[in-house]
Amino acid sequence: MSKQVLEQLETPALLLDEARMDRNIERMRSHLRSLGVAFRPHVKTNKSIDVARRTMETPQGPITVSTLLEAEYFAAHGVKDILYAVCIAPNKLDHVMALQDKGVQLSLLLDSMEAARFLAERAKAAQRHFDVLIEIDSDGHRSGIAPDSSELVEIGQFLESAGITVKGVLTHAGSSYDCRSLDAIRAMAEQERAAIVQAAERLRAAGMACPVVSMGSTPTALFAEHLEGVTEVRAGVFVFFDLVMAGLNVCQLDDIAVSVLATVIGHQREKGWTILDAGWMAMSRDRGTEKQPLDQGYGVVCDLDGRPLDDFILVGANQEHGIMAHRSGKTDSTLHLPVGTQVRILPNHVCSTAAQYGHYNVLGTNHEITATWPRFSGW
Repeated sequence: MSKQVLEQLETPALLLDEARMDRNIERMRSHLRSLGVAFRPHVKTNKSIDVARRTMETPQGPITVSTLLEAEYFAAHGVKDILYAVCIAPNKLDHVMALQDKGVQLSLLLDSMEAARFLAERAKAAQRHFDVLIEIDSDGHRSGIAPDSSELVEIGQFLESAGITVKGVLTHAGSSYDCRSLDAIRAMAEQERAAIVQAAERLRAAGMACPVVSMGSTPTALFAEHLEGVTEVRAGVFVFFDLVMAGLNVCQLDDIAVSVLATVIGHQREKGWTILDAGWMAMSRDRGTEKQPLDQGYGVVCDLDGRPLDDFILVGANQEHGIMAHRSGKTDSTLHLPVGTQVRILPNHVCSTAAQYGHYNVLGTNHEITATWPRFSGW
């Protein structure tokens, strides 16, 4: 496409700084190479083949997805090695088998005997093979089985007896998002590693090969000091980063590759407010920095070069209106930008912000859009 300047974009619009993105990807790749572990990037954040191709080892994958629509989309673009990293439900198995019929090697996840039983029944009835990983709870954050639970071996033995090979174990240290120092993140990475390796060793001691030992979150992936016993790492938000990651000191503000372009549409001068055409429909309702030391409201407001305007954030958001003001609340600090002025807003949680848009406007130098890359949302 011919280059387009930002001033020609109808707002709100999703911007992607390609240079920042490439720098972020190389940072992750370089770190994991130094640890000698394979990478299975998570595509739930980007939901775009143009972005995902930058992260994948080969055009066929591997990748991690969180919805079967993601699996469908990436399979249509030639990706064949896909891990569906959400525990499987019975009503999704028809879709799973349809993907298998298209040549996709789709690995499934479960964490209960109940799920193991319905999967075994379906495998027998349909005369199908399913690749299965067992989810391990390494931090009490979400789902999974404790690595020392007797149920872990029971599920594994049941699956094997039903003719379903236990391909491996998987965990996600979501509690890393609650850490308050890099040392705490490093400790969480070791906790995550130790838990998943313990689970794998227990299954192997019970006679299962368990070749895959999969862990990952962006913070722990970037700050793990060693990954002995782990075969692959998964992460996704690192491609773009966001204010939550910056609040953890996992990245800096100038590493955040995605922003929302917005326009000044009015003022409430006595309140110190500048009104933008980007509310929570443009930024999402996510207030992920609220419990961090620095609350960033609904996003950090930047100039068109991506430089933060001194302590100006979105202090409030309605559906289509964003309220820009000084974080101190002082009206004498108000920056009175004229109506029509464009700004860029850094998101709290890039996954949920990007989900509001159908494409990325890829940002080059001199405020030029060099490409548009489609993305999708939904299930």
